[in-house]
Amino acid sequence: MSVPAPVRATGYPILLPNAVVGRSPAARLCLVRGKGAVLWDSAGRALIDTLAGLGQCAVGYGREELAEAAAAQMRELSSYPLHAGPVNEPALLLARRLADLSPAPGSRVSYTSSGSEGVETALKLARLAHFHHSGQHRPFVLALEGSYHGATAGALAVTARAEVHQGLGPPSRHTVRLTRPDPHALGPDAVPMLVCELERAIERVGPGLISAFIGEPVMGVAGNVVPPPGYWPAVRRVLEAHGILLIADEVATGYGRTGDWFASPRHGINPDIVVTAKALTSGYLPMGAVLVGRRVLDMLDGFPLRHGFTASGHATGAAVALANLDVIEREGLARRAAGTGGRMLAALRPLEELPWVREVRGCGLMLAVDFGADPAVVERARALPGRAAEAGVLIPHAAGMIRLTPPLVLTDAQAEQIVDVVTAEVRRLGSAARTSG
Repeated sequence: MSVPAPVRATGYPILLPNAVVGRSPAARLCLVRGKGAVLWDSAGRALIDTLAGLGQCAVGYGREELAEAAAAQMRELSSYPLHAGPVNEPALLLARRLADLSPAPGSRVSYTSSGSEGVETALKLARLAHFHHSGQHRPFVLALEGSYHGATAGALAVTARAEVHQGLGPPSRHTVRLTRPDPHALGPDAVPMLVCELERAIERVGPGLISAFIGEPVMGVAGNVVPPPGYWPAVRRVLEAHGILLIADEVATGYGRTGDWFASPRHGINPDIVVTAKALTSGYLPMGAVLVGRRVLDMLDGFPLRHGFTASGHATGAAVALANLDVIEREGLARRAAGTGGRMLAALRPLEELPWVREVRGCGLMLAVDFGADPAVVERARALPGRAAEAGVLIPHAAGMIRLTPPLVLTDAQAEQIVDVVTAEVRRLGSAARTSG
């Protein structure tokens, strides 16, 4: 049954993310169909999706080959818990493929249902590896300010964003927060400054108490922040000197988003554990995979791994993931992301000449137009999503910036339309704010 668009959710028993409980939520679009990089709402309006859901829909919407893979697997064996003893063929085949692609050499795969579960798994394995290898309890974890690693308890503990901790008490005392590697804010001496901060933090806490450093190669929720060249290799050298493991959170960056299968090699990261989800199945089914490298496996050698989830290695999810990886490879979507993203970045760069634009940045199809924290601009930005939708582009609200992570199948014409709409709205946004001031 169709409903009008936009729809108010007050008549439906649903708790919506980011809505204020007990208050009438603002009208929202009701989406009913998708194809490629385009979504349709219940009024029949077509909208180019600039966020790929939450960055997961790499291969675009409406892919018949993924639907067929799911249906075929469900007819044979929908799934069976790996905890119960038996394994299933799609999970084995996917593990082999992911191990071959992994930026962590010698990887084995631990399956999850989401990025949050993946971060929980990675943190748990890091602590267990140290304990089994040396008998040391290492409860502390290093994380970056502005990072987002998930909504479950352990993932939330290493998420350094104040708004998600509201009402939950103080953040974990075992998380050590470090300055985010923002080259625009920190200037040309960013890397030595950040390395010095890292070394001092390790000395202050004690290296024998720190299990891991977790970070995103490109910081997604923080605003698609690209670290300065040389940052991650410098971090890795410090961590190795103190026996601290490196966890790469590639939930947002993995499977082609930044121009390669994974962002870690491009940014000089040599991770011990890689957390992935989102584009593993392009969001067609909830599934994640943690790629556990040789160093951690050697530390865990002989340890009985009592870990897993009910849906770990879900057979249908694995079949869809295999089909999804086939599409990414066959259609060269990683290379396409690099090319399309590079052209969009170049086309958006002139916005930096505007006094109300702080920075235009990006890597592959992770782009951002950052107009800072000017209250007048931030307030004006509240109307931006509605105006963009009228022009056929879906841009979710984000205070202080526009983040763009569209499906990797974005066409040149669609990319140009996004650039045109963003350019027009940012110019209007700043001009209006300046005039009102």
